[in-house]
Formats: sequence, structure tokens, C-alpha cells
Amino acid sequence: MPELWLLLILCALGSYAWRGLGVLLSGRISTNSEVFTWITCVAYSMVAGLIMRIIVMPAGLLATSLLAHRLFACALGLAVYYIARRNLFAAVGIGAIALTALNYFRPFTG
Repeated sequence: MPELWLLLILCALGSYAWRGLGVLLSGRISTNSEVFTWITCVAYSMVAGLIMRIIVMPAGLLATSLLAHRLFACALGLAVYYIARRNLFAAVGIGAIALTALNYFRPFTG
């Protein structure tokens, strides 16, 4: 049990160290600089890659849903994102609700 606490403390220190470094450097990096633009592009590409992997090659319980349902929920979430003036919370919420509803009612549609 003490090993788990040590692991938890080390993980927290690692996480807070990077956050602290981010706070220290945030005032020195211009949001219009090429470095910041590159970091933004890498972050967006990682998120896009993860989303595509989840849609195309899901694991666990998500793998039991139909590809068409996952694609529809993603498209609906994207539409809501733009309709709701780039509200990520609304987009993710509606997409998740849509996928849940599609999977819930799937046995009844034959």
C-alpha cells in the first residue's frame, strides 16, 4: 500500500511540475509566434487522430456500437459545435447523448 501512495505522489509531482513550467513560460511565449502555432497544430492533430481512432477502431464497450452510429454522433456533434457558436461542451454532450440513444434503441429497430 505505501508503494501506491508513493506512485500517486510522484505522478502528482510530475503533473504539477509541467503545469508550473507552463505557467512560467506562458508569459514569454507569444500566441502569434511560430512555436505556439506549431504546438497548436500538434495538439489539434493529436486530438483528431484520437477521435478517428475511437470512431474507426474502438475498443471495449464502444466496439459494440455500429460504425454508422459513431459517424452520425460525430457529425451531429460537429454540427452542434458550429451551430452553438463553437461550444465544445454542447457538442460533446449532444454527440454522447445521440450515440447513447442510438445504441439504446438499436435492439428495437431490428
